[in-house]
Amino acid sequence: MRVLIIGSGGREHALATRLAQSPSVSELLCAPGNGGTAAIARNLPASLEDVPGLCALAREHCADFVVIGPEAPLVLGLVDALAEAGIPAFGPGKAAARFEGSKLYSKQFMHKYGIPTAEFATFSDPHAASAFVRQSGRAWVVKADGLAAGKGVIVANDVAETLQAIDRAMRAREFGAAGETVVLEERLVGQEVSYHVVLDGARFLPLAAAQDHKRIGDGDRGPNTGGMGAYSPPPVVTPEVERRILEQVVEPTLRGFRAEGIDYRGVLFIGLMIEAGQPRVLEFNVRFGDPECEVLMARYGGDLLPLLWGAARGDLSRVEPRWDTPSALCVVLAAPGYPGPIQRGLPISGLADAERVPGVVVSHAGTSRDGDRLLTSGGRVLCVTASGPNIDSVAASAYRAVDLIRFDGMQFRRDIGHHAINVPLPLPE
Repeated sequence: MRVLIIGSGGREHALATRLAQSPSVSELLCAPGNGGTAAIARNLPASLEDVPGLCALAREHCADFVVIGPEAPLVLGLVDALAEAGIPAFGPGKAAARFEGSKLYSKQFMHKYGIPTAEFATFSDPHAASAFVRQSGRAWVVKADGLAAGKGVIVANDVAETLQAIDRAMRAREFGAAGETVVLEERLVGQEVSYHVVLDGARFLPLAAAQDHKRIGDGDRGPNTGGMGAYSPPPVVTPEVERRILEQVVEPTLRGFRAEGIDYRGVLFIGLMIEAGQPRVLEFNVRFGDPECEVLMARYGGDLLPLLWGAARGDLSRVEPRWDTPSALCVVLAAPGYPGPIQRGLPISGLADAERVPGVVVSHAGTSRDGDRLLTSGGRVLCVTASGPNIDSVAASAYRAVDLIRFDGMQFRRDIGHHAINVPLPLPE
């Protein structure tokens, strides 16, 4: 089977690494890919927002199956366009992708189907939004309604910061058109985690929980990013909490899909806040998280292709996810200036030494090749993932590998997994 992966980040490199190991994959293509995927697949130039162009690329290279990594082509309807061309794809169609394309739509769905979530209000007028915040007298989380590359959420600490966040989103248009409408959400406390499930339109298969680290700096300080590291499994998701996630969130969501006539095929990322053992939904995303995907792929056992293919073809009945590796943790190495304006074209060294650390795999996120040289080409540059028996050991391995890699101005956090270090995992029931 000739498989085409759409995307250029660490998530896509992690998926490509696992799919390249499948005996059923005869050729692997990536569009546009990056400096890492070039070593295991054939990179093809492409624009992620050019749906006709991506369809033409799939036809030109006789792709039997397309795996779509990022959210933008999903929201733009790439799966539907590929279906019209007779090419199966992993990912939800345009109607289902609205769950990430519009936070308002997603919140209204949660409210309608009794899915536990935060109190919220929606505004398209910045004056009305500001008046609401002043009247409430408390801080709110300000979310741009549309896609903002994972950065359209501002967690305010007080009324003044909430008002500034509204100005940034709605007046300064820091997130572009995504900020024309904002969702003001009650600020929840607890530990934030993600839970992934794969759906085939009729049933779902649960994957595993993971915990991302969004802030740029240690101690969860500084601005939000696309994610500076992740680990799996987080101890806060005990077997009882997982049962509640499935019963209170996943199953009502699937019932809602059926009631709304939504044929959801692909992965559903559920962002959750866990407080006192109770899950509440922060957001739905319609693709694998990044960098959560890297740790899930490091833990996943067996052939990945049947899982993705079964979802796309509407039959997961013969697929059973395996978690052969107990723990995984990844550290993101970011370019100087990230998450703001960045410097590109910086030479990267030490990668071969890092990859020799036992249990370590390095996924490329923002890299390119110039002959034999590997250069930075994005905000998040590399994702260093270690897998093994427990979080303590994999954290030590990941940071041992990180310390062997060099590029000017390299940024990374030293506290990935801090909620789990020296914390024993709960025993399965």
